[in-house]
Amino acid sequence: MSDSGLRELLIRLGKNLERDELVQETTDYLRNLLNVDRIVLYYFYNEWKGRVTFESLSSHQLSIFGSTGADDCFNDEYAELYKAGRVRAIADIRLEALHPCHREFLESVGVRANLAVPILNEKRLWGLLIAHHCQDAHFWLPGEIKEMKKAAITLATAASIQDS
Repeated sequence: MSDSGLRELLIRLGKNLERDELVQETTDYLRNLLNVDRIVLYYFYNEWKGRVTFESLSSHQLSIFGSTGADDCFNDEYAELYKAGRVRAIADIRLEALHPCHREFLESVGVRANLAVPILNEKRLWGLLIAHHCQDAHFWLPGEIKEMKKAAITLATAASIQDS
């Protein structure tokens, strides 16, 4: 490998480490602030295909790391809503009118309350920042939604994410 190739590799690795550290700090901060069971980053690696690439957990038993989610449920219609800035706050999946596919997925990963905020960088809908409360319903307060949105903007504007 040439010196320039090695240099490029080291720069890319440095950016990846910087991104990973920022995302982990953000998810940990939000989980503690919101006092929820799980915060995940759902990254879109292909058009509306994604996976959980980061998580902060109140218990390791709640891990859904690597989960591909309900890709069959997430289509162009939902993507357009999130690309337009949609924030979806569900206080109790048992009481909310949800598409059966979405409800089944949330139940399969033990979710009772869900808050999803888009991470929109200059290029695309990069991912979703999602809070899960598993033990009980959680009525999302305006301040909690604001903090999730603020964190999503921080992630979206980070150079290490804009470049990815």
